[in-house]
Amino acid sequence: MDQDIILRNNVNLTGSGKQSIILAPGFGCDQTVWKSVAEAFQKDYRIILFDYVGFGRSDLSAYDLQRYSSLAGYAQDVIDICSALDLKDAVFVGHSVGSMIGVLASLSHPEYFSHLVMIGPSPCYLNDPPHYFGGFQKEEILGLMDMMEKNYIGWANVFSSTVTNNPERPDVKLQLEERFCSTDPIIARQFAEAAFFADNRSDLKKVKVPSLILQCSNDIIAPLTVGEYIQQHLPNSVLKIMEATGHCPHMSHPEETVRLIRQYLNEATIEASLALRGDRL
Repeated sequence: MDQDIILRNNVNLTGSGKQSIILAPGFGCDQTVWKSVAEAFQKDYRIILFDYVGFGRSDLSAYDLQRYSSLAGYAQDVIDICSALDLKDAVFVGHSVGSMIGVLASLSHPEYFSHLVMIGPSPCYLNDPPHYFGGFQKEEILGLMDMMEKNYIGWANVFSSTVTNNPERPDVKLQLEERFCSTDPIIARQFAEAAFFADNRSDLKKVKVPSLILQCSNDIIAPLTVGEYIQQHLPNSVLKIMEATGHCPHMSHPEETVRLIRQYLNEATIEASLALRGDRL
């Protein structure tokens, strides 16, 4: 085990199962956002939690402006962790931009993953009419970047409210805001630029790993049209529309999130068992 990588990404292992589940945070978040989900799976799986470099309790000295100027740098973090832990056929669960980071990691090393679970994913946040509606105009993203630079605390307050879009759960909004505010504004802005200006639409068709897409209801960040687009262009994928609203169901609706992931993995196990039995006959 490469302890340098373990320390760099603040990798933590829990659970007692044979198969591993990697929980990848979304933009501006650390591994603590997975608390409820991790606890629900730890009896049946080995849980791998980590922080991207620059976030949470990662090694800030390892942050490199060039490496993390694109999602490829964050995907390399995931690949490094998988290599350090000698993983094979792990379930990758990514939230938001973490989903596309998992996609990129799987393109380089599909052997590390048995399944991808994408919660509120988006391959491109910018509208590209007439055939693609990502949810944002370029001017809106540029305005977001400008606000991050001029008034980071104000941005954190507004953006956390937009992301959660759930007045009934002010606690989730506050948790997100606190995580945003605990991050270096320069690092957060660069990650935002890498995420919101990325276009991974052409990568979807190359994915070889079976995938589950969890699409929230009334999600401002990743609208329903995006979830449908991914399902149409991602081979061997399943789309589930959640009752959960907003963009962070793993925090606001962990029970439904866990239930849908478990249901998908159980069905995949049954299908694999039937296929194996068929090969033996």
